[in-house]
Amino acid sequence: MAFEPPPRLVRALGETPRDAATDDWLHRLPELAQEAVARWELTVERVQVPGGRSSLVVLVRTREGTPAVLKLVPPRSRPDSERAALAHWGGLGAARLLDDVAEAAGDGALLVERLQRDVSVRSLPEAKSMLEAAGTLRRLWVPPPASHRFETVAERTGRQAEAMRSCADPDVAPLVTAALAAREGLLASVPEGAEALLHGTFRQSKVLAAERVPWLAVGPDPVVGECAFDLARLVRDRVEDLIASPSGAAVARRRVKRLAEALEVDQERLRGWTLFRAVESGVRAQRVGRPQDAELLLEFAGWL
Repeated sequence: MAFEPPPRLVRALGETPRDAATDDWLHRLPELAQEAVARWELTVERVQVPGGRSSLVVLVRTREGTPAVLKLVPPRSRPDSERAALAHWGGLGAARLLDDVAEAAGDGALLVERLQRDVSVRSLPEAKSMLEAAGTLRRLWVPPPASHRFETVAERTGRQAEAMRSCADPDVAPLVTAALAAREGLLASVPEGAEALLHGTFRQSKVLAAERVPWLAVGPDPVVGECAFDLARLVRDRVEDLIASPSGAAVARRRVKRLAEALEVDQERLRGWTLFRAVESGVRAQRVGRPQDAELLLEFAGWL
């Protein structure tokens, strides 16, 4: 079976400057997929299309006949970090890792429990979807393993802040300044004992229907830090609906309050991280040529 990368994945990888490791991975992707299938003695059903923006997803069955997902992740998306996080969660709140961490071959391949990829909590009414997503996220917030090598919130947002400072759009400059100031203040006053292993890129579309429990998270880009950072991405979910609503700004501010109360995080810290993450995503969308996404995100950020 051919394992050609779906166009969506190729486009996404092309949105940012490509490095030699990514180019090599993309060129070797069909070979890497064949090697992973042979290593785990998998039966291939089909490649998931359109698939994700950061990995090749193949629906497979294990040698025992268990439905599973084979993911091949480029080096820059930190597959070893994803594997380590899934192993640490052990199936609690997230899809279960089916391969042994020690079996990692350095090719970015992961074998993961198969969920219902076409059924996410976004299929539920808005209030119910937020409730289920928040409950799933809470289960993921556990202490990181001792001597972990996960990236920290300070490290990740430090890189992002550098990229934001290069934004030359004068109309966006006030938002960038406010977002950078919010980050500095938040990092200077992290509550004691607030460190947890976070999903890193959590949103409703990352929560899929499962069999052993109703909902499980997939696709983490794990990071260690305070929970408000993780929750901030969920605040702006369905941003296109918020922008289209006459009361969108009020709904967004109420969402910050309700999510902060429901998950017991500080409301102002959640607002600050929501502002930073929305501006960072908006500036990045603008930089890679997605002006409509940038406009939505930056308008949302202006409400905060």
